[in-house]
Amino acid sequence: MGFIEFFISILSTPAVLVGVFAMLGLILQGKQIEEVIKGTFKTIVGFMVLSAGAGYLVGGSLNSFGVVFNAAFGVTGSTPNNEAVVAIALKDVASTTAYIMVVGMIANLVLARFSKAKFIFLTGHHTLFMACLLAVVLNFAGLEMWQTVVGGGLILGLVMVLMPALAESTMKKVTDGADISLGHFGTLGYWISAQTAKIVKGKTKTEDITFPQRLTFLRDTIVAISITMVFFFLIISIVAATKGEFSPNGGLYYLLAGEGGLHSSWIVWAIVQGLSFAAGVSVILTGIRLILGEIVPAFKGIAEKLVPNAKPALDCPIVFPYAPNAVLIGFLSSFIGGVVGLGIITGINAGITTGFALAIILPGVIPHFFCGATAGVFGNAEGGLRGCIVGAFIHGLVITFLPALLYMVLGQIVGQGTTFGDSDFSLVGLTLGSLSLVIKEWGLFIICVILYLLPIIISPFIKGKKA
Repeated sequence: MGFIEFFISILSTPAVLVGVFAMLGLILQGKQIEEVIKGTFKTIVGFMVLSAGAGYLVGGSLNSFGVVFNAAFGVTGSTPNNEAVVAIALKDVASTTAYIMVVGMIANLVLARFSKAKFIFLTGHHTLFMACLLAVVLNFAGLEMWQTVVGGGLILGLVMVLMPALAESTMKKVTDGADISLGHFGTLGYWISAQTAKIVKGKTKTEDITFPQRLTFLRDTIVAISITMVFFFLIISIVAATKGEFSPNGGLYYLLAGEGGLHSSWIVWAIVQGLSFAAGVSVILTGIRLILGEIVPAFKGIAEKLVPNAKPALDCPIVFPYAPNAVLIGFLSSFIGGVVGLGIITGINAGITTGFALAIILPGVIPHFFCGATAGVFGNAEGGLRGCIVGAFIHGLVITFLPALLYMVLGQIVGQGTTFGDSDFSLVGLTLGSLSLVIKEWGLFIICVILYLLPIIISPFIKGKKA
């Protein structure tokens, strides 16, 4: 058990996991020890820089934006949060989750080796989250422990190759054919954004936006993000201030600045938060540049020796440098979609007198930033600026309604007023949850096995090296 816990800690730590794969790739290429050390540590540090930027955003300005928005507009409900729902669920299914994660990683490598889906999923924390979801749903469906572990592990390995495969066509356009893939369980939403963008396609790309001569400084990504986010923080803060939220008796006064209260004017606070947002994005982009410089060359060893033609599937911020304007536009469009979705759900529930009612899903700033930004980049790749705006807006609706439906499944099992925020968790949870209502124990386990084997079975009939 001690070894398994140590192994799980490696698999669930993205920086260490990707560093191990980089080290393995360099060793398989026969690189000198000094090159192995350099490539391994630079990859790990790159992911730590990326994680530091993401943590700075999540724990700071992103969280503050959501708190002030909810207070300013008086909305209440369930906020999707992957970390929160996993933390609650792990109290009951920790060991099962760990075993599913190990089986899933092995199953991913087997599928990548013997099918046309040559993707190795390296986003460790999302692997852990999906393993937890599978443990909860299959355990609730009545499967025995070993069935839950094996069946859940096989489904985990399956989605670890299917989701990068679903994103691959657009991902090639995003990266201009670079040897990286997308490994993030929000891919269904990104795919929907891309398909929407194809329908509303425009000629102008987000990165080709022309500015008047005096405004060309806005082409600098950090400057544009700073100004935009300062503006939005000021708008929601003004609304909150008119309701007295920033006064010493207001709900936000102590909440935002600890027991000492706000130590500066709320106007200054709003400006600083907007600038902090831009600082976090800048750190993320720096980390991504470090990762790309090391992981792609190092991965050639794995592609050549273990899994021919394999591609690393990495976390969603990996696409941010390819279309920085689309990142900001996608976030804002997705968030607006979430607000509209909240209004639609509220309206639907208001017309229902008895029985069925959807959970009220608040627009979580964290999923709308990371997933909405990625949806914007995908929309831009397929449909330019117009595709970015409309695609990300539809994505915002998707990650509002799918979690509301998933809540009806998880709410019975986990409770606690939260659910998963990213689209693929909803897809897997709703699919298996629905199947468990009509197919019991052994039948559900056999379906898991058959679904896993399908990519291997149909691979000989698929043209080309990869699918």
